[in-house]
Amino acid sequence: MPIRIISTANIKTMPLTFGGAYVPSALVDTLKPPLKWAGGKRWLVPMLRPIWDRYSSARLVEPFAGGLAVTLGLTPKEALLNDINVHLVNFYTHLKAGLQTEVEFKNDVDTYYSYRNRFNQLLQSGGELSKEAAELFFYLNRTGFNGLCRFSQTGKFNVPVGRYKTINYCTDFSDYKQLFSKWTFTAGDFKLLKLRPTDFIYADPPYDVQFTQYSSDGFSWDDQVRTAEWLARHTGPVALSNQATDRIINLYQSLGFSIELLDAPRRISCTGDRTKAKEVLATKNIA
Repeated sequence: MPIRIISTANIKTMPLTFGGAYVPSALVDTLKPPLKWAGGKRWLVPMLRPIWDRYSSARLVEPFAGGLAVTLGLTPKEALLNDINVHLVNFYTHLKAGLQTEVEFKNDVDTYYSYRNRFNQLLQSGGELSKEAAELFFYLNRTGFNGLCRFSQTGKFNVPVGRYKTINYCTDFSDYKQLFSKWTFTAGDFKLLKLRPTDFIYADPPYDVQFTQYSSDGFSWDDQVRTAEWLARHTGPVALSNQATDRIINLYQSLGFSIELLDAPRRISCTGDRTKAKEVLATKNIA
């Protein structure tokens, strides 16, 4: 099956819809992804929209929800959003309830490491699903280096402080409450998801690169393979994005996916390199 190479430079953003109805731009502007997220896929939404529009009555399933850029961009009426990162899902669960923060947010080194220590204390003491943990997770995400989410082998959040002159912290997340009301958030392995035959799955697993310590368990090549095989078994429409490594391309081609190569913006680089990176968009069961 041939591989298509597509440039994303001239793709224009289209009006957003919510359950098939137009969403006023004033509402859309308030519902941008609430977190900074390494490898976020907001840039990919215009590519996915023409595919999604054919199945917009379906439930959207994201087994690796991450920063929610795609789901917020496509705004499905119903969604099943899962992630292995329980702290991320805890944050979204509290947003669904209309989170208003009480923790004082300050952009300074001492506050950052004090809050990071407090967050890790909550994780060790069974408070990882608390409102305070959700507030601290947001603060660490906005204030830590490049919005990374990284845990040690012992389960401690270990991202160093970032270097930002100013940070805009949100303290009232009630705008997300209505949109999230019909979305279900779960935390766990993707294979535990109860799928419907007609679900539209968009999967964005951790990149096939050396750094995969997104959770304390990591994400290995074996995980990449079982993700691909799980997606290939689904009877409904599937779209997958990942780093365009040779073995990722070969894996999805061998399972009958159509492959497109995209020039993705490089968002995270310790060297300041912003050269466009090649990324795969693999699709299956798309009419």
